[in-house]
Amino acid sequence: MKIVAVIPAHLASVRFPNKILFKLHGLPMIEHVRRRALLSKAISDVYVATCDSEIAEVVKNFGGKVIMTSNLHTNGTSRVAEAIADIDCSHVMLLQGDKPLLLPRHIDEFAMNVSKKPFGDAWNATGPIEHHEELDRHSFVKCTVSKNNRILYCFRRSPCYSDFDVQMSFTRKILGIIAYRKDFLLELNKLPPAPIEQVEFIEQMRIIENGFNLESVPVSQS
Repeated sequence: MKIVAVIPAHLASVRFPNKILFKLHGLPMIEHVRRRALLSKAISDVYVATCDSEIAEVVKNFGGKVIMTSNLHTNGTSRVAEAIADIDCSHVMLLQGDKPLLLPRHIDEFAMNVSKKPFGDAWNATGPIEHHEELDRHSFVKCTVSKNNRILYCFRRSPCYSDFDVQMSFTRKILGIIAYRKDFLLELNKLPPAPIEQVEFIEQMRIIENGFNLESVPVSQS
């Protein structure tokens, strides 16, 4: 098994333009993510996938590897699929470029779970819901999880009727680490956007709506 990490990046962030290059302690946000990924023992290589020459130049100046992609991508999943088409790997881990506090041990922990079921389709890191108001906070995605850690549905506002304490037994928040078996990602990218994926703006729903397996990988957030 060979896992590569890819950080999809572009400048046209709706809420915070150029966010990916915002400097924290003298380093662009994406460079924090890239360096933390390189500290993982489970990753064979780290790439930044972008359509913006400004991002590419910044990453290359720090010694990073860049794959230039089309500027027509509407999400990170399709950008990563294009980027890894000719990369030698069995699995790809998509890392969000705006998560500068990513911990290398979380990547290692996540990769260990992937290695237990290498022929699975996709895996997503998840964390606990701690406050009732988070269930209806549309700015981040939640999911319902079965007893065998299969993600059954993703949502932004809770569709559940049960009390909060009960919901916490099967509801978790989606975190910014997702992995795919490479050949599965390439096939998934050929499928048209799924109905719920489009109206809810949740990329993971294309996996679920087409009947494939998306596994929850619980990670601590400390």
